[in-house]
Amino acid sequence: MSIQDPLPGAVADPLAQDFVAFAVECGVLRFGEFKTKAGRMSPYFFNAGLFDDGARLMRLAEFYAQRLLASGIEFDMVFGPAYKGIPLGAALAVELARRGRNVPFAYNRKEAKDHGEGGTLVGAPLKGRVLIVDDVMSAGTAARESIAIIEAAGAKPHAVCIALDRQEMATENGQDVPYSAVQYVQNRLGLHVCAIARLSDLMQFLAQGGSANSAEDHQRVLAYRQRYGVE
Repeated sequence: MSIQDPLPGAVADPLAQDFVAFAVECGVLRFGEFKTKAGRMSPYFFNAGLFDDGARLMRLAEFYAQRLLASGIEFDMVFGPAYKGIPLGAALAVELARRGRNVPFAYNRKEAKDHGEGGTLVGAPLKGRVLIVDDVMSAGTAARESIAIIEAAGAKPHAVCIALDRQEMATENGQDVPYSAVQYVQNRLGLHVCAIARLSDLMQFLAQGGSANSAEDHQRVLAYRQRYGVE
């Protein structure tokens, strides 16, 4: 599979470019050598856990809300899967309310609570068309778990909103497959997916000198994309 670098002069997505710059500034998006869940050595790493103060989380929620509302995806409530999806979903729900779109919010626990209200679900009852909010999608495992939870509650898993689409091959049973986790969720599971930014946006950012070592970072990310990328 041959994946090309974004063409010089290609029209950039302003929201995506602003988000990539923000993620780099916060240290959330880093360049170097990092091992992924699939065992690949990636030249970049995205750690949403480092959006770790109120100002950063507020700005992140603005990016999510702007991309989501611009997508035209319809939904009735927000679901944040444990663990990283919980603050992301909560922050998005707050930002949507600030923009005049107040929707219910729920999240799950990893382990069922055996006292109080019990169970694994917290927040509003799951019903209607549910939007799942997460940071990245690597293998689609978290999305499948969320879908099962939502369907078990009698609601409809309708869409997923993520911060970064890595645009790389997913793995199944330890083997690379010719589609990404995002494509799997869209085409096999039938959910809408929107991402604030994609790997192609990161490539444009680097091509325009966005990082401290942009030329080197760009070449390493391009080589990785040519090996593992999907269109």
